[in-house]
Amino acid sequence: AQTGTGKTAAFAIPILQHLYHEQQQNRNLRKIRTLIVTPTRELAIQIGESFTAYGKFTGIRNTVIFGGVKQGAQTQALEKGVEVLIATPGRLLDLMNQGFINLKDIKYFVLDEADRMLDMGFIHDIRKILAKLPTKRQSLFFSATMPPDIVRLSRKILGDFEKVSVKPEQTTAEKVEQSIYFVSKKGKIKLLIHLLETEPVGSVLVFSRTKHGANKIVKMLGKANIEAAAIHGNKSQGARQLALSNFKSGLIKVLVATDIAARGIDIEELSHVVNYDLPNIPETYVHRIGRTGRAGASGIAVSFCDAEEKAYLLDIQKLINQRIPVVEEHPFIDFNIDETPESPVRPKRPQQTKRPQQRRWSKKPGNSGGSNSHRKGPRTFSRKKP
Repeated sequence: AQTGTGKTAAFAIPILQHLYHEQQQNRNLRKIRTLIVTPTRELAIQIGESFTAYGKFTGIRNTVIFGGVKQGAQTQALEKGVEVLIATPGRLLDLMNQGFINLKDIKYFVLDEADRMLDMGFIHDIRKILAKLPTKRQSLFFSATMPPDIVRLSRKILGDFEKVSVKPEQTTAEKVEQSIYFVSKKGKIKLLIHLLETEPVGSVLVFSRTKHGANKIVKMLGKANIEAAAIHGNKSQGARQLALSNFKSGLIKVLVATDIAARGIDIEELSHVVNYDLPNIPETYVHRIGRTGRAGASGIAVSFCDAEEKAYLLDIQKLINQRIPVVEEHPFIDFNIDETPESPVRPKRPQQTKRPQQRRWSKKPGNSGGSNSHRKGPRTFSRKKP
C-alpha cells in the first residue's frame, strides 16, 4: 500500500484484537506473542507509540528495543513481560544471544518496510531471526514498494503467500505536486538556500544520499542563518530523537536526513520534501515524497538534478509513469543538463486538503498564489492564505 495510507494500523489493530481475546482466556499470559522488525530506531519507536495508543485499554504490553543506547531499560521491560516486541535487527539478535529474548512463542511476525529489510543490508540478520521463529506462525510483510527481486525473495521465505495490494484513488506520485530543478552539483546548496529564503515555509525535509552530505548541508545552511538538524546512522539516538522532536514541534524548520533514517517516519503537516540528491533506486523516490501528502493531504516534492543524476531521473519517471515537470527558470540553472527532447509539462493540481499556514515556494518572493498565466515554468511553491 502507498505511504501514508495506514499500514501500521493495518497490522497493529488486528494483532491487538487477537491478543486481547487470547488474554481473556489466559490472564497470566506474559509471553512474547508478536514480533515486529523494522529497519530504523525512529520507526520502531513510532510503531511502539501506535501500539500503546491503540491498545491503551486492553492491558496488552509492548516494548521497543534498538541499538545506540544502553540496554538496561530494555532488558528490564522484557523481564517484566510483554506480548508485543518491536525491534531493530541488530539489538534483537544481541539480546537473543544474551538470553533475554526467546521467540519460541511467537504467533505473529511482521516485517515492516519489507523491501528495505530484505535488501543486502539486512537479509542476513533477517534469516537468523527467521531461523529462531516457530514454524507455525503468521508472517506479514508490509511496504509501499515491492520490487520484483524482493518479491522473489519473499516467495522463498514465505512459500505460498497471499498478496494484498491496496491502490488508493490517487497514488503518492499523483497527489504530491512534483518539480525538477536542473542544477550543477556545486549549485545545489545555493539553490536550496535561495528557495528557503525566497519565501518562509513551515517545515522542509531534505534528503541527502550520504551521512557526510547531510552534515555538510546542515553546516552550509547554518552559515546562511537557517537553523537545521541532521538525522542519520552516525548520530546518537539522543541526537536523532532531539532533532526529530524539534522538527515536529517547529523549533527548527529544516530536517536533513538520509533514506534509512527517515524511512517510514510520519510527520504531521509536513508540506515540503526536497530531494537534494536524487536516489539511485527509483522506489526510494516514492518513499521519500511519501513523507508529505499523507493521510489524504496534498504535498509538494522538489528535486535537484545534476548531470550525473539524469539517468536516475529517467528511471524514476519510468517507475511512476509520468514526467516530472521542470522548472525552466531559476538563478542557478545548469543549461548543460536540461537537454531533454520533450518540453517541460505543467504539473497537475492535486486535490487540496486544507492545511493551516501552508506556504509554497515560488520563483518570486511575495507571490500570493494567484494566476499562473504569466509563468514560463511550473509553479512550485506559492503562498496560500490560511
